[in-house]
Amino acid sequence: MAGCCGDCPAADEGGGRLWRRVLWMALAVNAAMFTVEVAAGIASGSASLQADALDFLGDALNYAISLGVAGLGSSWRAKAALVKGGGLLLLGLWVVVSTVWHAVVGTLPQAEAMGLVGAAALATNGGVAAMLFRFRRGDANMRSVWICSRNDAIGNVAVMAAAAGVFGTGTGWPDVIVAAVMAGLGLAGGWQIVRQAHGELRPGQPLRKTATPAE
Repeated sequence: MAGCCGDCPAADEGGGRLWRRVLWMALAVNAAMFTVEVAAGIASGSASLQADALDFLGDALNYAISLGVAGLGSSWRAKAALVKGGGLLLLGLWVVVSTVWHAVVGTLPQAEAMGLVGAAALATNGGVAAMLFRFRRGDANMRSVWICSRNDAIGNVAVMAAAAGVFGTGTGWPDVIVAAVMAGLGLAGGWQIVRQAHGELRPGQPLRKTATPAE
């Protein structure tokens, strides 16, 4: 529309063709890995794998939301980021509850399954994080996608460390500890996204300006 001064959806980085392509690939990958990890987590009795699986589901939904608002105005993208940040906070709380339950019950997960699935998830998230790296300094909506991807890769490394700990100690405590750390990452990431989105929605607050990635 006339007079939108750099905030036009067609000219904004949120509507770029490259951004859309990356989001579609990330959506497909995360949806597939959710199916794999949730099955493996339940079968192996691993709290950290189940937490990671739920994180994959949350990310797939987040990518779908980002695709829905790609090309819209900055306020719509900030609102979408606010929803995604709230979702991360809820997922983090769910992981906290699940982790406490596993700690009380004393579940002993299968270390081998944890290690194999964790390695596959790390390779998957590493590729997604590499694709999203160039968007890490964008607006709240773009940054939220990068934060989710970054947290996933860190979580996968932690799952593999938990698998080694379970194998070495013969107890489920490494799995519980890693699940708790992942919950903390989710809560911290969700708070970062919500805080930036609130700032972008505040009346009179200048929106974060970034260069449009080359397409």
